[in-house]
Amino acid sequence: MHPYIGSGPYCYSNSLAMMLGAHAPTTGVIETLTGSPFGFQLENGSRPFFDPIGWHPEIGLAAAIDLLGWSCVRSDGGSAAAALDRLRAACAQGPALAGPLEMGLLTYRPDAGIAIGADHYVVVLAVDDDTVLLHDPQGNPYATLPSEAFLEAWRGEQVTYIDTPFVLRSGFVRDRVVSPIDALESAMPHAVRSLEGAPRAVEEFAEVVAKGLDPEIRNLLAIFGIRVGARRLSDASVSLTMLGRTEAAALAAAQSRIVGSLQYPLVTGDDAALIAALHTLAAGYDRMRAALVG
Repeated sequence: MHPYIGSGPYCYSNSLAMMLGAHAPTTGVIETLTGSPFGFQLENGSRPFFDPIGWHPEIGLAAAIDLLGWSCVRSDGGSAAAALDRLRAACAQGPALAGPLEMGLLTYRPDAGIAIGADHYVVVLAVDDDTVLLHDPQGNPYATLPSEAFLEAWRGEQVTYIDTPFVLRSGFVRDRVVSPIDALESAMPHAVRSLEGAPRAVEEFAEVVAKGLDPEIRNLLAIFGIRVGARRLSDASVSLTMLGRTEAAALAAAQSRIVGSLQYPLVTGDDAALIAALHTLAAGYDRMRAALVG
């Protein structure tokens, strides 16, 4: 096992780490606590994600916050004006975690301006007059946006896993001291349950590839899915090593390597190699689950 260190789309884990400050574990531990590494899902029968069936970042954030012994105030909905007032009031007490937002509408980013259904999380530092000051963990510290532009992104109309806009987490309180080791151990039963459906979902995706992969899905995997999936499993391997679960850690590292190896055949259109790797990946999830149970 050789852990990965580098960039990647860990927006909610990085944002939570910023909120917890000196008490935060590594972002790799936070990501593992969200439960994201332990599964694979095929949304609507065609959109692949390297996370458990039914999982999304809102579920993951809630889990990680609780497992680490923290609580916060989660608020959402209302008019744009009311949401901005709520954000301003929260930031008067300290930073706040906002999201999901629509990444395509964060117009300080090059080539932004069109909603593309890409969810994102940021830490808002202040709302001054008509400007929002924020840390964007995707490489933009102290970014600014006009309030109206931020509200359009924060509305998140194309984010499928929320029913109401303007989701905000503020007022973080450490209710109990929990070590990263204890938090990770508490997360293991859910990890085992989450892995149950992964092999079948991966095999179903292999069938999708065999029938012809939609260019939009290929692009989603190439730009986002494989990158985050491989990193999640690599970080899970490190976390499992911390727990002394060496067999499961080795299997997670092997799964990470397989996911990373999907990038080249995916981009070059070698779907036969892609399908073969997916079959191997499916069997690996079964072995990983068995090791965690054992």
